[in-house]
Amino acid sequence: MKVRTKSAEETREYGKKLAKKIAGGGVVCLYGDLGAGKTTLVQGVAEGLGIKRRMVSPTFIVVRKYDRLWHIDLYRVPGGEGLGLEDVFSDNKNIILIEWPEGIVEMLPKHYFEVRIKLISPDEREIDETIH
Repeated sequence: MKVRTKSAEETREYGKKLAKKIAGGGVVCLYGDLGAGKTTLVQGVAEGLGIKRRMVSPTFIVVRKYDRLWHIDLYRVPGGEGLGLEDVFSDNKNIILIEWPEGIVEMLPKHYFEVRIKLISPDEREIDETIH
C-alpha cells in the first residue's frame, strides 16, 4: 500500500494508523534516507499507542524503550551485534520499530511490516507499506 504525506503532521498521522495494526505486538522495519521521516513516523506510532513521552531518534543511543515500544536505530550498528535483539524479538507482545534494518533481516520474525519512506520534496513523502 502506498500513501503520500504532505507534511510532518500527515506522516505522524500515518504512524497513528500503523499503531492500530501493531498494538498487540509486532515488528516494523523502517527504510529511508537520512531525513526521510522515519523518526517522525515513529512519533506517530507512539502517539497512537498512547505513549506520552517525548520520542527522539536513538541514532547515538541505538535503542530506546518506551513501555512496550522499542525504537531501534541500527545506522551505527548495522548487524545489531551485542544489542540482545534476539531477546527483544522473542516477546511477541513487544512493539519494535527498527530504522536501518538491512543488516539483521535474517534475524527478523517470520511476519513483520516493511515501511519504505521516500523523500519527494522537503514536505512530501511517499510511504510504501508491505506485510511479510
